[in-house]
Amino acid sequence: MTEHASAPLAGDAPFLIGEAMSGGYGTGPDILHGCTIAVNRGEIAVIVGPNGAGKSTAMKAVFGMLDLHSGSVRLDGQDITALSPQERVSRGMGFVPQTSNIFTSMTVEENLEMGAFLRRDDIRPTMEQVYDLFPILRDKRRQPAGELSGGQRQQVAVGRALMTKPSVLMLDEPTAGVSPIVMDELFDRIIEIARTGISILMVEQNARQALEIAHRGYVLVQGANAYTDTGKALLADPEVRRTFLGG
Repeated sequence: MTEHASAPLAGDAPFLIGEAMSGGYGTGPDILHGCTIAVNRGEIAVIVGPNGAGKSTAMKAVFGMLDLHSGSVRLDGQDITALSPQERVSRGMGFVPQTSNIFTSMTVEENLEMGAFLRRDDIRPTMEQVYDLFPILRDKRRQPAGELSGGQRQQVAVGRALMTKPSVLMLDEPTAGVSPIVMDELFDRIIEIARTGISILMVEQNARQALEIAHRGYVLVQGANAYTDTGKALLADPEVRRTFLGG
């Protein structure tokens, strides 16, 4: 049975949770209304819903890019509600925005190096892991990132976030504007990343495909939780399918 509102995840406290979040941008009206988003360690949680539902806003709230008027954000049991996005990165959160997410004039390798700017250890093993995950980036590492295809640019953006060695990777519309084949490849890589123990929180327009790989799904409507359940259960829910997945 699909649960309404902010149903908790099964088991222990989730690794990352934005709980009962209400807020908006600056002095504007609230966009989120008691919204709860959570993900367990090494799992994939997907936020879906119609245009204007507040999906990306919820993600930005969890990352500290939005003023919360109520609610809280906790990472691994620690309250991080008051921390800046930069401080959250240093705590293990990686964020890939939908647009302007690479340095187009820099090479692929320089983009990856920029991702490690907070680190003081040897970044080469992590870079090798990124190249193993995205072999095309190894081939094109000396090329300006702006010359790459849309799907390859997304790989650079995700790779750069992975260079911070995050415990949580947050992706805002990672498959926007790419072909179905590239979308499938990106989702396969996202599954691989989660298998290494990294939690994935993702906003996605391709709701049906995203829910197929999700351990947990959140359907938002007008900045509030409409449905919360496993990806499989949401795909099987006739009301969710009829209203949000085109039947």
